[in-house]
Amino acid sequence: MAKVTMPQLGESVAEGTVGRWLKQPGDTVAKFEPLLEVITDKVNAEVPSPFAGVLREILVPEGATVPNNAEIAIIDTADDAADATEPAPAPATVAAPVAAATAPAALTAAPTTVPDPAATASAVLGDPNARMTPAVRRLLREHGLAPEQVPGTGGGGRITREDVLALVEALRTGSHAQGAQPAAQAPATANAGIAFPAGADEVLVPMSQMRKGIAAQMTRALAAPHAYVQMEIDATRLVALRERLKGEYRSREGIGLSLVPFVVKAAAEALKRSPTFNAHWTEQGLLAKRPINIGVAVAMDEGLIVPVIRDADALSIHGLNRAIADVAGRARAGKLRLDDFGGGTFTVDNTGYLGTNLVMPIINVPEVGIVTMEAITKRAVVVGTPDGDVIAIRPVMNMVLGLDHRANDGAGGAALLRDIKAWLEGVGPETAIY
Repeated sequence: MAKVTMPQLGESVAEGTVGRWLKQPGDTVAKFEPLLEVITDKVNAEVPSPFAGVLREILVPEGATVPNNAEIAIIDTADDAADATEPAPAPATVAAPVAAATAPAALTAAPTTVPDPAATASAVLGDPNARMTPAVRRLLREHGLAPEQVPGTGGGGRITREDVLALVEALRTGSHAQGAQPAAQAPATANAGIAFPAGADEVLVPMSQMRKGIAAQMTRALAAPHAYVQMEIDATRLVALRERLKGEYRSREGIGLSLVPFVVKAAAEALKRSPTFNAHWTEQGLLAKRPINIGVAVAMDEGLIVPVIRDADALSIHGLNRAIADVAGRARAGKLRLDDFGGGTFTVDNTGYLGTNLVMPIINVPEVGIVTMEAITKRAVVVGTPDGDVIAIRPVMNMVLGLDHRANDGAGGAALLRDIKAWLEGVGPETAIY
């Protein structure tokens, strides 16, 4: 019998939330096969099984938050089978969910309909002595429910995991205490719109697990004293190089050539000259980092995530472009892994594709710096020539550096941003992509 524990989700993260179980009790699972999804600060990430065997019991239901290293599941391994002297009957905790072959898996998705409030509002409808598995009893305790609150729909009035989760969902949406809009009308994402019940002037929009993580991270981040430095970058040579290369590059590599890897490369090179920005802040002081691991913010319907490109300074522009395209694609497909997060030392935020010209970014603590790349817009600028100054139309990009003022001052921030600016404005036909 092997115990699965909640993995460490990041340097400053002490707990994790179970998002979705990908296997059910009784299922065979291979070593390193995805077992469940956990909620990081900003995204669901798949957790591979550390053992091969049969999932015996799920100890933590979907939506529950537990500390790192807490036991979340039990797997019967091959060693367990070899040690057994005779076949053991299937444990009750496995039999209940597995036997319900005609019902949806208990932990794969939230119920799509809310039970009739009239059927769940009265405690007397439930049987306090109803039969249930130990796993269901544990689920009741975790949610502070009594058996008599849950009408059992299993054989002989047995309370199933689905019954408990349905009541939890009804309580969450408010339909347990009073009539409320069906769960199907609730917004699936922040961008799906808000449905107001007839006659209602306001409605509570529950936070998703991702939004809860973002809220907690932003609250922690704003405890750091932020300062900002802003500069304009003449992107003439950068835009010209990309325009010249992008057609051939797409034909050869099968993906587009973004401007983001150029900015990440510029930041990685600049951080070598400003190592106090490639660091984490701790209460004991500044923890400088040797690897340059740059997080790249990726916007999704549900929120913002920041997967990490490791050893960014060792990658070519092509290598960075492919790595960024890979994590961005997997993020939007919900296929990120835990090792895509954690260990970041600096962040690049591409807000410009949204059309922004000046954003004041929030530092991704415990990092001490973040830089934005804003929209490239054509502007009239003064350009020096041998014959004197002239006004010309140039593509210009604002960049804003946010810094933790405990770790660095404005002068250091200006030096870092000036080096990023110099690298980007120095791009030309001779700049190597590979």
